[in-house]
Amino acid sequence: MFSKNLKYYRLKNQLSKKALADKVHISAMAITNYEDGSRRPNMEILSALAAALHVRVSDFLDIRNENLIFQHAEFRKNASLSKMQQEYVKESVEEYLGRFMTVVEILGGEVLPDAPACHVLSLSDDNEENAAALRRHLGFAADGPIEDLIGKLENKGILVYECPIENAKFSGMNGSVNGRPFIVLNPGMSAERNRSTAVHELAHLMFNWPGDMPEKDMEDKATAIGGAFLFPNKDAVRELGLKRTSVTKDMLLVAKEYGISMMLLVMRAKQCHILSEAVANRFFMQAAQAGWRTAEPSRIEPEQPLLFNQLVYRAVNEEEISVQRGAELLQVPYTDVLAMRKISEV
Repeated sequence: MFSKNLKYYRLKNQLSKKALADKVHISAMAITNYEDGSRRPNMEILSALAAALHVRVSDFLDIRNENLIFQHAEFRKNASLSKMQQEYVKESVEEYLGRFMTVVEILGGEVLPDAPACHVLSLSDDNEENAAALRRHLGFAADGPIEDLIGKLENKGILVYECPIENAKFSGMNGSVNGRPFIVLNPGMSAERNRSTAVHELAHLMFNWPGDMPEKDMEDKATAIGGAFLFPNKDAVRELGLKRTSVTKDMLLVAKEYGISMMLLVMRAKQCHILSEAVANRFFMQAAQAGWRTAEPSRIEPEQPLLFNQLVYRAVNEEEISVQRGAELLQVPYTDVLAMRKISEV
């Protein structure tokens, strides 16, 4: 799978075909031919490509899992990603999930729980009802905070990938691999933002959306469902009371408990008629002046997907794969995997 690997590493290095071609003194058409598989470079050019992309020649030769069928959700029309960045996200997803599904196949498909059925929930006009339906569909309690949301989604058969991308405008996307849903997050975002993004993408995955709904309306509704999912009306009333006349510091503790930003908590308080629109809007203006619209301080520990690492270490410890193969799958030094194996032998 030289062609796929070359494209992945080119996009990872944020190089256009022409920019890479200039570095190795060949034509951009040659790069196109290499990436579409119609030609293969000689060893001299292969070495030059590896040097330009800061990888080993052997990295180009890594075997890709060819038994996978990917479906990527379309990027939003207003997404602030260049065409090259959009391609990188998709290639990065396929490269990572290819490694993920390889270890799943080695251990046997039963190591992953059955994922919830996608695009089966009916939308209503009431987003509180929609959020409650989403909680039920995923097997969560009707109310209360959801701790370690990312870990819980993995345990429910939904794959989660953190795509390393230097673009603060990219929050996330969704799709499926062999029919199994996945969610992509930006590790550069705060933990609260990633939790909100994860549920936003869940809404896109689990509901049956009308084909004629305008994209903005769809995005607004997915965001509203996500807010009600993370901080249901019943919780908002219990935690904040029926009425408040101001945004107070004790609300920071509630935001932390539910793993949401203060911007979202105040929005939910307004939607639940706990705060008046005037009080909420005054807070939003002050928050915007403090830069919270894009960089509100995080108050919770980051949540990270861990299932892939766990499966690889399990495969190594059960001697289904070698330590070296485990390091290749995880893309970490051999000594890191060896050290983990030794811990398990203590």
